[in-house]
Amino acid sequence: MAHALEVPIDQFGDLALRSNKSASISSTCTVFAESEVISLFARGASKEEIASGIHKSIARRVAGMAKRIGVGPKLIFCGGVAKNPAVKKYLEDELGYGIECPTHPQLTGAIGAALIGQENNSN
Repeated sequence: MAHALEVPIDQFGDLALRSNKSASISSTCTVFAESEVISLFARGASKEEIASGIHKSIARRVAGMAKRIGVGPKLIFCGGVAKNPAVKKYLEDELGYGIECPTHPQLTGAIGAALIGQENNSN
C-alpha cells in the first residue's frame, strides 16, 4: 500500500498519524484494497487520510482476531510491523489498552529461534 501511495515504507506509519481523519477502507483482499486506495486518491482523499484508513483497517482486523482468542493486557507487539507507529497506536485504540514493543521488535523471532537452537544443541 505504501508503494501504491508512492511513500517510502519507513515513512508510511508517520504519514498516517499526521491525518485528522481516515478514509474508509473496507476490502480485506490486498488487491481489492489497492483498487479502493487508487479510487479514493482519484476522488481527492489525501495520502494521509488514505494511509490512516489503511492502518486503522489493519488494526481493526487484528484486534478482532486477538479478542476472539482471548488476548488481554500485557500484550507484546513483535515483528517488523511493530516498528510502524500507526499500527501500534491504532491497535492500542482498538484493543483499549497499551501494548509493549521491544526495542528491536524485528529481531524477536530470530532471537527466540537462536535460543531454542542453543538449548537443543546443548542437550
